[in-house]
Amino acid sequence: MAHSVGINLLYSTTASRPRSSSSSNAITLFSPIPSLSLLSSPPSPKLTLRTSHFPSIKAFSTTIAEPEGIKINSIATKPIEGQKTGTSGLRKKVKVFMQENYLANWIQALFNSLPAEDYKNGLLVLGGDGRYFNREAAQIIIKIAAGNGVGKILVGKEGVLSTPAVSAANGGFIMSASHNPGGPEYDWGIKFNYNSGQPAPESITDKIYGNTLSISEIKVADIPDVDLSHLGVTEFRNFSVEVVDPVSDYLELLESVFDFELIKSLLSRSDFRFIFDAMHAVTGAYAKPIFVDKLGARLDSISNGVPLEDFGHGHPDPNLTYAKDLVNTMYGENGPDFGAASDGDGDRNMILGRGFFVTPSDSVAIIAANAQEAIPYFRSGIKGLARSMPTSGALDRVAEKLKLPFFEVPTGWKFFGNLMDAGKLSICGEESFGTGSDHIREKDGIWAVLAWLSIIAYQNKDKKPGEKLVSVSNVVKEYWATYGRNFFSRYDYEECESEGANKMIGYLRDLVSKSKAGEKYGSYILQFADDFTYTDPVDGGMVSKQGVRFVFTDGSRIIFRLSGTGSAGATVRVYIEQFEPDVSKHDVDAQTALKPLIDLALSVSKLKDFTGREKPTVIT
Repeated sequence: MAHSVGINLLYSTTASRPRSSSSSNAITLFSPIPSLSLLSSPPSPKLTLRTSHFPSIKAFSTTIAEPEGIKINSIATKPIEGQKTGTSGLRKKVKVFMQENYLANWIQALFNSLPAEDYKNGLLVLGGDGRYFNREAAQIIIKIAAGNGVGKILVGKEGVLSTPAVSAANGGFIMSASHNPGGPEYDWGIKFNYNSGQPAPESITDKIYGNTLSISEIKVADIPDVDLSHLGVTEFRNFSVEVVDPVSDYLELLESVFDFELIKSLLSRSDFRFIFDAMHAVTGAYAKPIFVDKLGARLDSISNGVPLEDFGHGHPDPNLTYAKDLVNTMYGENGPDFGAASDGDGDRNMILGRGFFVTPSDSVAIIAANAQEAIPYFRSGIKGLARSMPTSGALDRVAEKLKLPFFEVPTGWKFFGNLMDAGKLSICGEESFGTGSDHIREKDGIWAVLAWLSIIAYQNKDKKPGEKLVSVSNVVKEYWATYGRNFFSRYDYEECESEGANKMIGYLRDLVSKSKAGEKYGSYILQFADDFTYTDPVDGGMVSKQGVRFVFTDGSRIIFRLSGTGSAGATVRVYIEQFEPDVSKHDVDAQTALKPLIDLALSVSKLKDFTGREKPTVIT
């Protein structure tokens, strides 16, 4: 296997990802970047970074190197509390990141955590979701990268690249707090994607955190801010920044996965109406080029398609609560046939039919069940399926019927990466509106939408004008009739006091340690209770305390865990699931079907006593 010298591997260890290769000291995208006009470095005073981020530079800055004419300054700093990376990077309020050296410390700690050969003279990718503070952060990251010897930064125009697009380019820095709100009073985040484009493993993030506790200097290149508004290359002797189109190469990858002509035949039908809500987030930059220009959807099918720094004062989380405008449209009189939304950084998705919501747990199972027929990428076979532990067991039944390898992993997309790189996994998903495949190493919102459009298009390919079309609800109900229905719901209690939330989880862990099979919980009989532990079948790595589970003899489950994707306090998540094989009961509302289990979950956990919360923030 050939490697680049930099952080990013030129080849994935799976053979399935269509990419070009090179043995140079830089990654290549899956298709070559078109030649771009060279931008000369604009004349500028010797500017480092804003003094709000690097105060007293004149007093405490020391020139430590000037390789080939680039001055590298050493900026004195000291450790800052609260820089431990969570499930999906470091996320805090914007005002926290704007504190003196806060972001810079973390970026420098990352370089201190990597072997020099992983990045010296190599190439890194930089992009983000366009949220507030990304512009300033991009300049900080570029200068520290240059200060640490990186040879080149590849950055999306205006600093914009969706998380899937960065992963497709084999990784780098992602400036995003994902589905969390943006703006001066809200959230910001940074994540580092490694090797094959997957989120950095805990072996790296633990080192980063350790180095934040002892950091004393930041290495900063004395170069001016880079103009990110124009495509092209800015050179600073032995360091350069290339600004690229954020859409073109990602689009080319998607064209190698899906039958775009098949999808276009559906979107161009006069009797099929489609709507995509970009939620004023990063997929607004992708929606028109892909859905309108390439696939022939009407321009007015794109809603909230202009990316904004504060997401239009919205919460860019594609669920029934925060994508309410789309939900109202789809459930309104004579609503569109197909609706979808994506989140802040483009890796999550929500799928709706007319008056019908597809749960993420069902969505990944239905994609897997139809993939070989409807999606060319999977025609030669599916290697395996996987889901996060809290996701419903719907996918398990597909794997069993198709006789495919199946894996249950902790929450966090990084746990899928090893399985993909080892050639064991093709399609996977999380109940938190994340779905994807081994075409990249992140979940991918637009991929999921195109997968669903492929399924609907395939099932309607022989339908003549005027004939009744197979709908989203038809596809889901056919799946339920074949596999049974896993009623599923998640209750989110956001920004709880951390002390009370942690005490609740501690109480539950103590409860499961004393539990015994056969115990009665209301009308349910306990099969087992535990705190989920996972051993990676590829490298043998083990993680524990991934969620408290109560599993009953009828297959029902209650799961409790604290989310690592928020920016303040603690988010308590409660997952409730019940399997129903009886087709006559499949149309019951999920909250009605699950009410006995929901009541049991709240009672067993003493959630109100520990958190003080009367009701959840979000129900999905």
